[in-house]
Amino acid sequence: MRKSTASTPRRLFLTMLSKVGILSTAAGMFAVSLPLTASAQEYPSKPIRLVVPFGAGGAVDVVARALGNELSKQLNQQVVVENRTGAGGNIAASFVAKSDPDGYTLLMGSTGNSVNGSLYTNLNYDPDRDLAPITLVGTVPTLLLAHPAVPANNYSELMALIKSKPDTLNFASGGAGTTEHLAAEMFNARAGTSIRHVPYRGGAPALTDLQAGHVQLLFTNQLNAMPHLESGAVKAIGMASMERSKELPNIPTFHEQGFSDFVVSVWWGVFGPANLPPQVTERLSQAINAAIESPEMLARFKALGATPLGGTVEEFQAFYAQEAAQWKEVVRTANITAD
Repeated sequence: MRKSTASTPRRLFLTMLSKVGILSTAAGMFAVSLPLTASAQEYPSKPIRLVVPFGAGGAVDVVARALGNELSKQLNQQVVVENRTGAGGNIAASFVAKSDPDGYTLLMGSTGNSVNGSLYTNLNYDPDRDLAPITLVGTVPTLLLAHPAVPANNYSELMALIKSKPDTLNFASGGAGTTEHLAAEMFNARAGTSIRHVPYRGGAPALTDLQAGHVQLLFTNQLNAMPHLESGAVKAIGMASMERSKELPNIPTFHEQGFSDFVVSVWWGVFGPANLPPQVTERLSQAINAAIESPEMLARFKALGATPLGGTVEEFQAFYAQEAAQWKEVVRTANITAD
């Protein structure tokens, strides 16, 4: 895995990010792979569809389109990005899960994929069984923002405020089961607090009301936070990562503030339907890793303030399993449902 000083969602990322030589590692995997079948030798022989669960212009869509452009070069086939929105990403995920396992229909997944299996009780697919992680693409850290009038500027001051004035603060979120909500409930569980949740119909109105002072706290990713931090409309209590962000180096992590067991990130990764031929999976992983290392993709990540990742299929599988287990516990503890 390529080296990076950017923040990471779990310790697994720190191990992964300390590695170097993505392509040499992948090449070693291919050298011991099984003989290629005729279909795998020909892959890809037609355009590939990369399905995005959310609307055009959002972070997942932006990353998917940048990746699609570079994958088209690596695979010598057009990669077409298709937006299939709705149901918290489940419409797109179900579509890919039920598609032919031939490598021509892929999912641009994100953190929600590791949550939905616990959050929804009536899914028509199994996120863990019916989707196959292929390669991590990138990540961006999560911050806890506060309205400037909140009399706390760091974790210890926030905890003192909560203790002195219980039940006076609340968390905004983009809705029940969103990453903002789950991060807040993880905070409550691990800090021993009971800050009230105020759901909105999307992250944008939640952030608007935070700036207006109608709510006091909001977890959001760095991409959303940066413009409002720069304008002074909000302030940051801490970064939910193991290391400080290069883009926001003055914001301390919760880890260094003594809240060591609190790491939350937004990540992106490519999935396929289960039962993809191993050679097709490895071909895609190799191409994704090469695309991530391209100057164009690195420039896109830099503009987004995100960290490129990459790595092996096995690393993504292990990371995904860890994420799913973590969020399952948060959903269970907070009794969250989204049906």
